[in-house]
Amino acid sequence: MNKTFASRRQQGAAAVEFGIVLTLLMTLLAGTFELGRAFWYFDALTKATRDGARTLSVAPTATISSQGVAAAKAIVVNAAASAGVPSFSSANVTVTCLTSAYADGTCTDGTAPGGVRVEIVSYQVKIGELIPFMIGSASRNVTLTPRTTMRYML
Repeated sequence: MNKTFASRRQQGAAAVEFGIVLTLLMTLLAGTFELGRAFWYFDALTKATRDGARTLSVAPTATISSQGVAAAKAIVVNAAASAGVPSFSSANVTVTCLTSAYADGTCTDGTAPGGVRVEIVSYQVKIGELIPFMIGSASRNVTLTPRTTMRYML
């Protein structure tokens, strides 16, 4: 009778240990998945800003403000949509023409800027949205702000 009781106690202890270890491993797995997803979005947005800046850096000087800025924003939005970045719009894209000293300036048709900058503003990713793993609040917002600066080529 003593052996049976001890054997059941061991099985119970093993089940409790397994539950603790499983909980910790699932939390780590969920955290890795969610942070990987946020990194994927950041990388996709960085590539999108690079494409937009490249487009604007070779836009004709005569139409840089009237057509070039809109084209650069459209490139960024389309690249983000192709990468599967959710809830992204042209309101999250800022395009800035820079002076020859790389200070902030304005895009003006007929005037060649020294450089161009395309950046993402006010775009937030919810960490813990797909797989809630944090104690307390179910998700945390992280703001992604990638940007690309290039010199004007024409």
